[in-house]
Amino acid sequence: MKRIRFTTTQIILLSFLLVILIGSLLLALPISSTNGTAVPYIDALFTATTSTCVTGLVTLPTFSTWSVFGQIVILMLIQVGGLGVITIMTGWMLLLNRKLGIGDSLLIQDAFNLNTMSGLVKFVKNVLFGTLIIEGIGAVLYMLVFIPEFGAKGIWISVFNSVSAFCNAGIDIIAENSLCNYATNPLINIVTSALIILGGLGYIVWWDVLHVVKSRFPKSRKIFRHLTLHSKIAITVTAGLILAGAILILIFEYANPLTIGEMDLYDKIQVSFFQSVTTRTAGFASVPQENLTNASAAVSIILMLIGGSPVGTAGGMKTVTITVLICSAFATIRNKNSAALFGRRISDDSLKKAVAVVVMFLAICASSTVLILATSNASAIDAVYETVSATATVGLSRNFTATLNAFGKLIIIVTMYFGRVGPISLAVALGRKNESQNVISEPTEDISIG
Repeated sequence: MKRIRFTTTQIILLSFLLVILIGSLLLALPISSTNGTAVPYIDALFTATTSTCVTGLVTLPTFSTWSVFGQIVILMLIQVGGLGVITIMTGWMLLLNRKLGIGDSLLIQDAFNLNTMSGLVKFVKNVLFGTLIIEGIGAVLYMLVFIPEFGAKGIWISVFNSVSAFCNAGIDIIAENSLCNYATNPLINIVTSALIILGGLGYIVWWDVLHVVKSRFPKSRKIFRHLTLHSKIAITVTAGLILAGAILILIFEYANPLTIGEMDLYDKIQVSFFQSVTTRTAGFASVPQENLTNASAAVSIILMLIGGSPVGTAGGMKTVTITVLICSAFATIRNKNSAALFGRRISDDSLKKAVAVVVMFLAICASSTVLILATSNASAIDAVYETVSATATVGLSRNFTATLNAFGKLIIIVTMYFGRVGPISLAVALGRKNESQNVISEPTEDISIG
């Protein structure tokens, strides 16, 4: 009997699907709900998908629907989805002192879209250890607020929120209105924003910054100059988008009484900043998203589409992807042969991958938007907001998710799944070398563009 061999792409796709199915079966058990009655399977499947894909859209209120057992299942799905199934499996293998084979190494390399197979064991250990440290610090800081308010239950809430924020999941067990009750709480805003940003920057940026700091300090203070091009782009674009988003939202919402219009200037700035950060695929809401002006909603949609940075817990098209496209466009406008940034030329392969990712994302968004509009009475802005949020694994909604019918739920489930695994699969596929090096290429012909 011929043995079935799966490619690394298929293994990654199937591993996420398997985790979702196991999670949905556990959440469909009566023990997972607060009232002891099993929730409809479609809602259990939706919750398992949004947790594993670290999206955050929910059809049922997390804090009131799920029992402690159900919440533990959701938290485990978030952690597995945030770190990646392959990372968790590798961590267990290392814990059991099992050596990694060539197949395991290829899986890790593809799961993180790394350019080399050297130092993979150390990389995985650093990812797991760094994640636990940051999530632990976040949980302790959350406890300063949640323990005085909720008592011993505040410990569990703090741990849940910290993992959810770092993994950019945006699911909480505090209230139905997410973090709206803490919109002007500086500690909650700062801790949540820090966790979101650290998770969204990506592990490669972490280690690059730490390596440069260790090797250069105290000899040189010009740390940024010695970072890799990837880290420079991720850091600068992240900071720029957060700042620009916060300023625009502050302007558009300044006099809106339904959001920040009645707040003082400090709180307006604080809430605007948080909104800009959370749209980077986190999904926590400190103001009702349906109350945003259309201009702010448009800004949020753009920020959601861009998302975080590669090799992290965030989704979206990614900061580096968009930067590569913009640089290439400007290079073309200026009649240059190649795009460059920070004194480095961007490779043609990087440009091709960026184009493929953007086309894939827009295709998923467009398809799911049309289907949602065809199967519901949603307004265009609500439908686009929902589908972009699902594709970019953000989790923000204009109070629309709970109104979805069965068809709408299935559409968003599929959208969240492809939004999460699609970029990984595409990166793996594009990373493979063409096996046929001697194939005769087709003749070239110029066509009109623009």
